[in-house]
Amino acid sequence: MATVRLLSDEEATAEARAVFDDIRATRGTDYVNHFWRGLANDPQALAQVWQEVKSVMGPGSIDPLAKEMIYIAVSVANACTYCIHSHTAAARGKGMTDAQHSELMRIVGLAAKTNHLVNAMQLPVDEAFQVGTGRQS
Repeated sequence: MATVRLLSDEEATAEARAVFDDIRATRGTDYVNHFWRGLANDPQALAQVWQEVKSVMGPGSIDPLAKEMIYIAVSVANACTYCIHSHTAAARGKGMTDAQHSELMRIVGLAAKTNHLVNAMQLPVDEAFQVGTGRQS
């Protein structure tokens, strides 16, 4: 159950409705999901987060599908069920196959395992991995 109201277009402020309209236009859809409708309770935060999402997830040197897959991996690591579902749907919309999703989950699982092992053993970072040592290969 949500801890904030999911605002309809009619309930949202004019500022929030403008963001909803931009979401629709940017994504080419009539749908505004629950995240944005919940965040609309704070129109300033809604506008700021939407601008950041458009900037980071928009065109760049990393292709759109890779960005969504990275977002899925981080969402799994942070146990954000909503974000896992939202960005898995977005990745599938950008062409992610079942095989790619399965491989991504194997990578996430392996990273979680090895991260926990390294943390449990409190291993120091190799000098060769540190920036500025001149020893990276």
